[in-house]
Amino acid sequence: MTRDASHIWHPYTRFSAVEAGLPTIVRGEGCYLEDADGRRYFDAVSSWWACSLGHSHPRIVRAIQQQAEQLQHSILGNLSHPPARELAEKLAHLMPTPDRHVLFASDGASSVEAALKVALQYAHQTGRPKRTRFVSLKEAYHGDTLGAIGVGYLEEFHRLLRPALNEAWRLEVPRCNGCQDPACDAPCFAGVADWIAAHQDEVAAVIVEPLCLGAAGMIMYGPGYLRQLATTCREWAIPLIVDEIAMGFGRTGRMFAFEHAGIDPDMVCVGKALTAGYLPMSGLIVRDDIYATFSDMPADHTFYHGHTWSGNPIAAAAALETLAVYEEEQLVAQAAEHGTRLREELDVLSDLPAVREVRGLGLIGVVELVDDDATPPLPRRVQHALRERGYLLRPLGSVIYLMPPLNTPFQDIRQAITAIKESIMVASQDRATFVDVPQNHESKPG
Repeated sequence: MTRDASHIWHPYTRFSAVEAGLPTIVRGEGCYLEDADGRRYFDAVSSWWACSLGHSHPRIVRAIQQQAEQLQHSILGNLSHPPARELAEKLAHLMPTPDRHVLFASDGASSVEAALKVALQYAHQTGRPKRTRFVSLKEAYHGDTLGAIGVGYLEEFHRLLRPALNEAWRLEVPRCNGCQDPACDAPCFAGVADWIAAHQDEVAAVIVEPLCLGAAGMIMYGPGYLRQLATTCREWAIPLIVDEIAMGFGRTGRMFAFEHAGIDPDMVCVGKALTAGYLPMSGLIVRDDIYATFSDMPADHTFYHGHTWSGNPIAAAAALETLAVYEEEQLVAQAAEHGTRLREELDVLSDLPAVREVRGLGLIGVVELVDDDATPPLPRRVQHALRERGYLLRPLGSVIYLMPPLNTPFQDIRQAITAIKESIMVASQDRATFVDVPQNHESKPG
């Protein structure tokens, strides 16, 4: 039995994989991680999409150290502190208009939970008590807490939890391979507006991952769909919640993915790259017209919800420095530029017999593989071949993807593409080499 098997319960990891032995990561630098044996790995998925500035970024480390010397923690219930105040202001001013308030939490699922609760309470406070249902996209993922599972239910993972869920109504996933044509009239939206109109008196909110459903296998859709959805929600005064936890902070070539559609969401959930992945922190950014209904005068509509670590000063300091790095190093623009080059270089993989499709959005590069009906499956064999070459990633079903840190030098991205090509070729041609590859679940929802 390995030491990990003795005591650590690894998320989304089968026991057989733990028993076979897992790399023990002991340090990180730039876009690389190093294990206890001194082997370096390219962090191809930014450590579950969070480490947007790579590892050991000196500015973020210094900000954490400096704040830790001043104030380590202080609750935000009936108290305040400068880092949280400044961060809330910064986040509000990143929105289309700054008339927002920010509720801090510790992880993405917690910000989604808060958004759902805000929507339900808001419906009561505005005279719409029958609005108790949520609408989301099929195959969407919004976190692993019960409310988040309700709007992101996956039968494979969640069937035993079903009795405890308030399941959402699910819209069909628009599948247009990330069409970015601003003139597109989104034929994939046909019928959705009429369906929402027919059910508007029961809908508390609509929640979506903007332009890319990450855990579903990086399913991409165009801004036209999101724009029409926002228009329809606005028509019926239904709050639109945009889950930017995975796609926010430059990943799609804009600061936030919803900017591609030119919309102004009612609520925005952020996390992961908010602190460059260095400390757990998330936030719910809410328009002031919603926030105002939570006043305690003349009746008490206080939002009785919170987290111990809400707005933690050290995490807030890390987030503030992260936002400064994004701006000063122009990383959002760089992500857009590198994303275009990434997609161009990935396109050559389309000629491989094992590749069904290549797609991309910003600094997300996706290679969808064919099903070769073998054990272990082709994506798992490719993952193993990549690890042998010094690349860490996790397949999402049939999808191999790149989501490297935003500040990754492009030559490293190019080398990763070469490694993916070589690994696909090897894994496709020599199945016998991979018969003992340990199996994991093939998706980790972000």
